[in-house]
Amino acid sequence: MNRRLPPLNALKAFEAAARHLSFTRAADELFVTQAAVSHQIKGLEDFLSMKLFVRKKRALFLTEEGQTYYLDLKDIFHSLNEATARLLAKGEKGAITVALQTSFAIQWLVPRISQFSLLNPDIDVRIKAVDGNEGFLTDDVDVAIYYGRGKWSGLAADKLHTEYLTPVCSPMLFQGDLPLKTLDDLGKHTLLHDMTRDAWQEWIRHFNVLGVNVNHGPIFSHSMMVQQAAALGQGVALGYSVLARGEIEAGRLICPFEEKLIMKDAYYLVCHQSQSELGKITAFRDWLLKEVEAEQNDQNFI
Repeated sequence: MNRRLPPLNALKAFEAAARHLSFTRAADELFVTQAAVSHQIKGLEDFLSMKLFVRKKRALFLTEEGQTYYLDLKDIFHSLNEATARLLAKGEKGAITVALQTSFAIQWLVPRISQFSLLNPDIDVRIKAVDGNEGFLTDDVDVAIYYGRGKWSGLAADKLHTEYLTPVCSPMLFQGDLPLKTLDDLGKHTLLHDMTRDAWQEWIRHFNVLGVNVNHGPIFSHSMMVQQAAALGQGVALGYSVLARGEIEAGRLICPFEEKLIMKDAYYLVCHQSQSELGKITAFRDWLLKEVEAEQNDQNFI
């Protein structure tokens, strides 16, 4: 099909002039003369066989046809700018930007990321820590790690860990005056909460633990803060198996009980489906999935 389109320079001149309602300001923006803008607009009007602007009392106005055309072109130019920005960002072979929750970044990814860099010295990793569970796969981000059920429209998602919750505490607390021999002993200790009291409520209800008041105890905004409080002997926290492992391996936290509650949500590596086969994303995905597999195959994985 033969597509007859106006010259791009004429469209650029029209869009700028319509946005400013001024040939002079459009010329300044485009680094051309006012006469050049006027010439481009005249050529576009001739091409379309209609008037796009009118002057009234020395002021510039769009005609009805000009207003309609401008609204359509404005969206098109915006899309072109976004597409160009995305292309330039994705075309930068030497960098991959990863967005994820702060706690997961600090407690899991950051301690391991040097291994990816050793295997892929030509790819610089940029870590973008954010709050919230999802929605941060923005135009400047290549991949993200979401926490949820794995169903996000338009995104390719690879499940990382199957996660579960188990009580953790400091060895000092475990060896203290109040025993932690049975689940009912939790009622003698301060419970530490991550964001809300929901996790402890679900855990206590699932294992039918009696005599525990989950409506008391401090609430922290990040998992790493809860774990630090637990490591300092301030109470018993629910450790997420993925995030608590480092503190447990270091001996700052222990698991007093064997009971574990498997979570319905999990961590997923996500990217836009249209970009899932980009070289740097494939390299990062392959490395990440191997790290997770090795960790979950470890006999000492909590």
